[in-house]
Amino acid sequence: MNKFFYVNLAINNIKKNSKTYIPYLLTCIGTIAMFYNMIFLAVAKDIGSVSDSGSVRQILFLGAIIIGIFSLIFLFYTNSFLIKRRKKEIGLYNILGMEKKHIARIMFMETIVIAVLSFSIGLSSGIILSKLMILLLLKIISFDATFGFEIPLMAVLATVLLFCTIFIINLIYNIFQVHLAKPIELLKGGNLGEKEPKTKWILASIGAICLGIGYYIAVTTESPIAALNLFFIAVALVIVGTYFIFTASSIAILKMLRKNKKYYYKINHFISVSGMIYRMKQNAAGLANICILSTAVIIMISTTVSLYMGVEDVLRNAFPRNIVIKSFNASKEYEEFIENSVEKHTTIANLEPKNIIKYHLMNFVLNQDESNFVKYQEDSFNVDNYSKMSTLKFTIIDDYNRLENKSVTLSKGEVLLYEQRGEISEDIININGLKLSIKEHLSSLNSMTATNESLTNNYVIVVNDINTIKQVQNAIYSGTDYEMEELSYYYAFDLAGSKEEQIKIVNNLQKEFANDDLDGYSRAEGAEISRDSFYTIYGGLFFLGIFLGVLFIMATVLIIYYKQIAEGYDDKERFEIMQKVGMSHDEVKHAIKAQVLTVFFLPLVAAVIHIAFAFKVITKLLLLFNLTNTSLFLACTIATILIFALFYSIVYALTARTYYRIVS
Repeated sequence: MNKFFYVNLAINNIKKNSKTYIPYLLTCIGTIAMFYNMIFLAVAKDIGSVSDSGSVRQILFLGAIIIGIFSLIFLFYTNSFLIKRRKKEIGLYNILGMEKKHIARIMFMETIVIAVLSFSIGLSSGIILSKLMILLLLKIISFDATFGFEIPLMAVLATVLLFCTIFIINLIYNIFQVHLAKPIELLKGGNLGEKEPKTKWILASIGAICLGIGYYIAVTTESPIAALNLFFIAVALVIVGTYFIFTASSIAILKMLRKNKKYYYKINHFISVSGMIYRMKQNAAGLANICILSTAVIIMISTTVSLYMGVEDVLRNAFPRNIVIKSFNASKEYEEFIENSVEKHTTIANLEPKNIIKYHLMNFVLNQDESNFVKYQEDSFNVDNYSKMSTLKFTIIDDYNRLENKSVTLSKGEVLLYEQRGEISEDIININGLKLSIKEHLSSLNSMTATNESLTNNYVIVVNDINTIKQVQNAIYSGTDYEMEELSYYYAFDLAGSKEEQIKIVNNLQKEFANDDLDGYSRAEGAEISRDSFYTIYGGLFFLGIFLGVLFIMATVLIIYYKQIAEGYDDKERFEIMQKVGMSHDEVKHAIKAQVLTVFFLPLVAAVIHIAFAFKVITKLLLLFNLTNTSLFLACTIATILIFALFYSIVYALTARTYYRIVS
């Protein structure tokens, strides 16, 4: 036998099945190029010169892991589609006398051909595009690009190792599919799944319950920290629920429509409903995948875009003034030292502090039960404790009156309460047995709440003097070895100086605070000195979101394309029969269009519903990144949905042509 027989046969098989193999090959090339670029960016030397490069590298390595896992799952999924479509061809080889070991050799050579083409084109294009990718990333994070070109060996080896593993797994799966199946089963492989599926009420119920619980968690979660813990549980439940709803509930709904004689016995409804019932079992997984990928694309792009566009809002939340000084356990002497240091360094720079904010504060993290607060038990870590966790910020009436330009007086045991997050409906606060009377619920408190949004329930409590705060300390820590501390001191101000002048003043203040020999500890921070770091992290997330969004869109397009091909071949014979029994070509085409439109846009509708329920919990998660601009996130989400829906419709129009060509 010619030693190139199997190679030639493998190449001819790929050519004959080009309609299915070319999209698969393009996907392999695309995922290889994207994985290489993500690893390249994570290890590139140029990233080392970026502000907060460690965080950027972590984000990029995370992206590489996501792409790697996704590539493994998705290429296995598409390979499963390919082998299913080719079972009849493989069965014919078997019937004609070719042994299964010979078929395995053909599959091995096909895998080698696909792998060689994928690696040669994928790695080459990845390397060529790598400089463009790093220039784009540096542009997004507002960092000057450098000259030079590099091909990190680690990126090449990691890419080759991962995708060789994927190709080997797919080859083993294909060989087992052929080895375990009988020739007659292979010949009928393309027609499997035509038997009418049974209504699985248990799975449908489980799917509805999973979706309901996932939606409930998303809608009722209030604390951002609790949202971080519960979000992934909700995601898992919604994914499981989506698969069960599409596989079981869709069949149940279609069968109920079939029982409705007024609806069912119309030409269009009869064809579309009956057709979807018979193929929903094999299409359901694809539809669920499209739904989940569409949801992931919209959420990923909308969140990362809103974070990047909202960097200035985030900076203003973190820094209500240009320069912020936070001092802990500060005595009167230490407060004077801070103010003198600020005056000295601003005078040297010939700048004058403006919009000064200064006040005293003492924070306590407690567990809340309505108006009762008890000490937070750090050793009893659980999600429920997070939802009950509250931060109480105590300040004194003198600071409040000065900052708010008020002249309020408080008696001993009386307080003013501002509920930044959370609610206390009663007029008494009970802190470990110490009761404080609420004289007034404040509707606003701008001067002390302009800092970044609290991740827990958050209350500002204004008391008459420092002795009341010490009473609170005694009530909370009675019976422990806790050493009473002085109040924290917060000092912030604006400067009209340039970015360089502000950074210099912050650095000088920080050096002076580090070298003093007084009791106390201070930290100087500035919006300008942190700006590069913020843009680096949020820009990195934005880049990752766009990168993964493109990957998921590519996967969505491929699944849609394969679904259209599969449905086309499944429908071809059925519609030929319908035309033979009297249906006109226009009636057949109209029925096809109704069926395809219904099935095609169902995942998009479900994805939008998922996002609507997830919107609240995602806004809570964005608080972890200091993004409080919900309107911006809403606008980004709506814009992303509209753009994605337009793109989805274009994909439908293009892939529907392939479907119609096959059917007609």
